[in-house]
Formats: sequence, structure tokens, C-alpha cells
Amino acid sequence: MEILTIIIAAVIGLALGFAIAKMLEKKQASNTIASAKKEAASIIKEAKAEGESIKKDKILQAKEKFIELKSEHEKVILSRDKKINDAEKRIKDKESHVSNELGKNKKLNKDLEDKIADYNHRVEYLEKKQEEIDKLHNSKVQQLEVISGLSAEEAKAQLVESLKDTAKADAMSLIQDTVEEAKLTAQQEAKKIIINTIQRIGTEEAIENCVSVFNLESDDVKGRIIGREGRNIRALEAATGVEIIVDDTPEAIILSCFDSVRREVARLSLHKLVTDGRIHPARIEEVVKKTRKQIEEEIIDIGKRTVIDLGIHGLQPELIKMVGRMKYRSSYGQNLLQHSREVAKLCGVMAAELGLNPKLAKRAGLLHDIGKVPETETEVPHAILGMQWAEKYGEKPEVCNAIGAHHDEIEMNSLLSPIVQVCDAISGARPGARRQVLDSYIQRLKDLEDIAFGFGGVKKAYAIQAGRELRVIVESEKVSDEKAANLSFEISQKIQTDMTYPGQVKITVIRETRAVNVAK
Repeated sequence: MEILTIIIAAVIGLALGFAIAKMLEKKQASNTIASAKKEAASIIKEAKAEGESIKKDKILQAKEKFIELKSEHEKVILSRDKKINDAEKRIKDKESHVSNELGKNKKLNKDLEDKIADYNHRVEYLEKKQEEIDKLHNSKVQQLEVISGLSAEEAKAQLVESLKDTAKADAMSLIQDTVEEAKLTAQQEAKKIIINTIQRIGTEEAIENCVSVFNLESDDVKGRIIGREGRNIRALEAATGVEIIVDDTPEAIILSCFDSVRREVARLSLHKLVTDGRIHPARIEEVVKKTRKQIEEEIIDIGKRTVIDLGIHGLQPELIKMVGRMKYRSSYGQNLLQHSREVAKLCGVMAAELGLNPKLAKRAGLLHDIGKVPETETEVPHAILGMQWAEKYGEKPEVCNAIGAHHDEIEMNSLLSPIVQVCDAISGARPGARRQVLDSYIQRLKDLEDIAFGFGGVKKAYAIQAGRELRVIVESEKVSDEKAANLSFEISQKIQTDMTYPGQVKITVIRETRAVNVAK
């Protein structure tokens, strides 16, 4: 019974423990559910708040994007409106310009028509007057023929024959007397004066050439002068107009050009570039420009030194500059400045022998060939041109006449004129003084360049390769690529028509466009 009671008590205890455990588990589960519901409500609330925040950000971003697109669109519209307004303004300006031009043309046409009408009226009037004069002249001639019993042609012939016979007799008598008198004294005195003059002047033979040699310290410099793909040497040739010949000659470069001024500019520019070490196209153009200015200053210095050496005073600055330019000119291969100095000294000695003013004679001798150094080509003979310049700059009439008459273009009216003529002949006729072939060659090269300058749009023209090539540089704004090809053909046809030359002449037309900006 005790065992049964213990068992029953154990069963009852187990049942009560299980019931209590169930009650505790149920209470814990209800607490867990309540906590989970509370946490879920909090998460939902946070999610809703975050959703609202994201929604507001997206709306704000959408509004900003809309404003940005709207601003860009307005800018595009404003730009188009501006272009349209500018185009309308240009069109209106062009219309206004065209209207003004049409008005001017109408006015010019009216003036031209009025002048033509006036001209026709005057022509008719002059024709009527001429007819009246012819009628009056014929009537007078008829009256004279009736009075004299001779026709007009017969009377004229008789008068001419009478005057001719008289003039012949007087001239023959005068010539005979003059010749007899001159034979007695003139020949002996002239020989004496000329021989004394020549003996007192020491001269040297001067033969100009067309080539200068530029010496280098080493052959390594040649590569720098040529440049990458030859750009430096092309820039130097284009800037100076001188052909640069780089060959196997050790430590030397040959400068070839018929114009000695160009050769000197190229030589000095090369010297500066090699000394400086910076050799590139932009630097080359800058140095060539400075060298040209330096040569101009040197020309003035040469002129001043020349007039001081000869004792000539009061010469105008422009004439001094022309005297300096003579150093870079030649006449039949003879240096023009050396020739003029020589003639001046000869004139001074000869004038002193004849009892004339030696200073005035020197002045005329020095200036007698200034007409050979014009900066632009002219058809006026150099003696007449030199006389005109001398008159312009206030030289005395005797000097002007001596300059103009030394090649018999005008009549001699002073004793200085034959002295200058004789001394010019003495200086040019001595052995080795001149070479006709070189002068004609240089003239041919100048004619080649002049033909190129006769066409529009030509900026520079250089005859190189001894006249076998003409290099023409044109303005890119005025000459297109197609027109450049046509220009080359037209120049070649002009040379074939107007010139005589050996072999062939290659015409190269160069057109280039440059865009230059400066960073400050």
C-alpha cells in the first residue's frame, strides 16, 4: 500500500509539474509574441519614414534635372536666336552696302554720260573749226601761188635747196678751220692729260661673282642647318631668296644668288644662326628680318665713309644712301661703288690738270651712275634717272648735266660733262674691269623675277639654280590651290614668249597657310 501510494503521488506530481511547465511556456510565448509585434511595428514605422525620405530625394533630383535641362534648352534657343539676329544684321549691312554701291555706280554712270556728251560736243566743235581753218589755209595758199607764180611745193623746195647749199658751205668752212686748229694742239694736250691722270690713280681689277662660300667649324653643323626633312634650309631659302648648296665640300656651304645684297643677308643670317645655335623656321625668319635692317644701316655707313674719303661735303642723305647701295650693285661685272670711286678720283685729277674745280668734278664722278641703283625697275635710262635725282636733291646744274650727258642722252653744256664721260670710259675700258657675259646673265635673272611679279597675288619671286628654276611664293588669301597651278602654267608661257634662255626653266609656285598665336 505504501508503494502504491508513492506511485500515485509520483504520478500526481508529474502531472502537476507538466501543467505548471505548460503554463510557464504559454506565458513566455505570449511575451515573445508581444515583443515581436512591438519590434515589427517599429521596423514598419522606420521603413515608412525612410520611404518618405527617398521619395522626397527622388522628387528633388527630378526637379533639379528638369531645371538643368530647361536651362540648357534656353541656352540653345538663345544661341540660335543670336545667330539668326547676327545673320539678319549681316544681310541688312550687305543690302545697305549694295544699295550704296548701286547709288555710286548710278552717279558715276551719269557723270560718265555727261562727260561723253560734252566730249562729243567738243569734238564736233573742233571738227568744224578744223574745216574752217583748212578752208582758210587753202585759200591763202592759192592766193600766194597766184601772186608768186609758183606752187607751195615748188617754193618750199627752192627755199630748202638754197638754205642747204649755204649751210653746207658755212659748215665745211667752220669744220676745216676747227680741225686745223685742233690738230695743232688738242691731240697732244689730251694725250698728256689722260696719261698723267691714269698714272696717278692706282686701281685694281674687280670681278663680281654670284657665289659666296660660308665656312663652318665642322660638318656636324650642316645637319642642323638642313633641319628635319630639310625644313630649315627651305625656310632660309624662302626668306632670303638665295640658293643654299650643301654638298661634299668639307666645312663649307655655298650661297648662290645673282643679287649680292641677298647673298650678304643670307651669309650674315647663317653666321648669327650658327653662333646662336637655335636654328628653326621661326628663328630663321626673325634673324633674316633683323639682318636686312642691319644691311640697310651698313649701306648708309658705307655711303658716309665714301664721301668722307673723297672729301665731298654737303651731300643729301638720300644720295649718300644711294652711294652706299652701289657696293651691292655691279655694272658688266665691275663693282659699281669701286667704279664710281675710281671715276671720281680720275675726274678730280683731270679737272685739276685743266684748271677746273676738282671738288665739283669728284662730286659729278661719284654720282654719275646713281641711276643704276633704283629699288624699283624703270624704263628711264640710268643717266637721265641719275640726273633727275641729282636735280631733286639740289645738286648744281653742272653736276646734273655731267650725270645726264655721260652717255650722250642729252647735250653737254659744261666742261665737267666731257671729263666725266672720258673718266667713265677709262675706268670701264681697262683690262679685267668688266665682263659682259655676267651682266647679261644677271639681267636675265632679273627679267625672270620681273615676269613673275607681273602676275597678281605674287608675294616673292626668286630666280635660282643659275636661272634654271623660278621659285614664286604667293599670298594664300588671294591665290587658291587651283589658281596656283594655273599661275605656274601662265608664268611658263609668258617666259617662253618674252625671253630667250638656254635649256629649260622650272617654275615652282609655293602656297602655304600659317596660323600663328601668341601665349601671354
